[in-house]
Amino acid sequence: MEYLTKLGLVSVVVIERDDWWPGKPDEREEAVAEVMRVAAALEAQGASARPILDTIVRLGPKALDSEPSGTNAWVPEAHAEIEDLVSVRSALQAGEIPVLLPLALDSRCRSVRVSANDVIAALTRTMAESSQKSSAREIALTPLRLMIINREGGIPSYAREGLPHLLVNLTSEYEQIQETFLPQWEQSHPTALRNLALAQTCLSYMPRNSSAIIVSHRSPSELIANLVTNKPVQSSSLPHALLQGHRKLTPHTPTILRQGVPIRVIRDANNIDRTKLTVLLEKSFGRVLDAEAFYARVDSQLDFVIVAGDYVGAAIVTNEPSSDGQSIAYLDKFAVLPSHQGDGTGDFLWVALHDESYGLGSDFARNFNEGSMQGLGTGRDLVWRSRANNPVNNWYYERSSGHLRMGDWVLFWCDAESRLKRLESEGGQQDKPTPRRGIRTAAQFIVEEEQGRLDRWRSTVEKVLSSWKPV
Repeated sequence: MEYLTKLGLVSVVVIERDDWWPGKPDEREEAVAEVMRVAAALEAQGASARPILDTIVRLGPKALDSEPSGTNAWVPEAHAEIEDLVSVRSALQAGEIPVLLPLALDSRCRSVRVSANDVIAALTRTMAESSQKSSAREIALTPLRLMIINREGGIPSYAREGLPHLLVNLTSEYEQIQETFLPQWEQSHPTALRNLALAQTCLSYMPRNSSAIIVSHRSPSELIANLVTNKPVQSSSLPHALLQGHRKLTPHTPTILRQGVPIRVIRDANNIDRTKLTVLLEKSFGRVLDAEAFYARVDSQLDFVIVAGDYVGAAIVTNEPSSDGQSIAYLDKFAVLPSHQGDGTGDFLWVALHDESYGLGSDFARNFNEGSMQGLGTGRDLVWRSRANNPVNNWYYERSSGHLRMGDWVLFWCDAESRLKRLESEGGQQDKPTPRRGIRTAAQFIVEEEQGRLDRWRSTVEKVLSSWKPV
C-alpha cells in the first residue's frame, strides 16, 4: 500500500478480523486497537496513515432505496451520507491512507459491529455519489479499484478443479459461480461467496472500466500488477493446459472481477441486429463492410454468433464446405469495439467461443450463457485466418493449437479438446508418431488419419471471399 501511494493510488482501508462477531464485549475498544495497529504498521513501512476513529457509516439501508431487481443481489446493512466522508476526504487530500473501523451507528447513535463488507459497500456508493457533486477544488473520491485481501486467494473455479477464476464477468457468471461452488470450498475459502457479492455490489456503483481483485496477502506483487495494469496476471482465455502446465496457476492466484456485459449465442441469422453488427465490424476493423455479400454468406452458412452486450463485441462462426464433403467450423470474424478493447470483453468472448466450438464437451465448457450449448455436445476443430501483418496475431498465437503461413495470410486452428483427450489416451497405449516439424498441436503429434487435414483447411479457407469493399 505504501508503494501504491507512491504511484498515486491511495487506498482507503477497512479492517476485519476472523475472530470478531457482532455483539462481542468491548468490540469498539478492540476495533480501535486494531485500527491503531494497522496504521502503525503502515507508518513503519514509510506510508502516511490516518486512523479514523469516528464511526462514519450508518446502520440500515439508504432512505428511499427500493428493493434490488436481481433475485441474488446482496444488500449491505449500512449506508453513508456525503457529509459523513469529511474525515476520509481530508486524509486523502493530505496524501494519507485512512484506516476505518468496521462499525456503524445505529438509530440511537451507538457504534455497533458490522461486517467490513457492509462498510466498504456503503463507502463505495457514497464516494461515487460525492464525486458527481464535488467542486473543482475538492479531491475526486471516485473509487476505481476494489481490493479484497484475504488468506485464501481467488475464488475457486469448478472448471479449473478448484484453482481460482482468473477473470470473472459478473453480469453473465455471477449465478453460475454460486451454483457450482462446492461444499468443501466453504471450509477452504470461507469468504469467497461473500466477497463475490461485495464485488458485484461495489462495481455496480463504480465506473464501467473499474475492477475488483480478490487476492491473498501472500501475493503483493500480483496485487500491484493488477492495480497498475487493470488486467489479470494471466489472461483467462489462454489454453487451460498452458495456464496449468507451468504452475502459473496456484491456489493463491488472485481473481479479477468486472461488471462485464451479458453474453448470448445466436444461431438463427434472422435474429441478428445487422445494423449494430455492421457498426461493430466497421469500427473494429476500420473498413467498410460489403454488407450485401457478407450477410448473404451468413444467411446460408451461419453456425452461430456470440454477442457481447449491445454488440460491443462479437464472434461469428460459419460452416464452410470442405473437399471431404464435410464442413469445417470457421471463425469468420472476431471483433471488439475500440472503446471496449482492454476491458476484458475480448477474453469474455473467447471463453464463450471456446465453450461453443473446440472446447465443447470438455470439463472446462461451463459458461451457461443465453443460447449456449451449456457444455453439452462434441467439440469441433476451429479454423480461421488472419493477415500476416495483423498486430492481433500474437494474441492468436497464444490461443491457437497451431498455425501455418499461407503467403500473406496465417492459418490458425484450435484442436477439438475432446478429440485430443481421446488421441492422447490412445497415444499412451502405442508408440507416438514422430512430430511434424514446424507444426505445433496441443497433442504434440498428428496421427495418420489427420495427415491431410491442413491441406483441406487451407483449400477451404482460401475460397472464403473478402467481406470488405475495396479501399
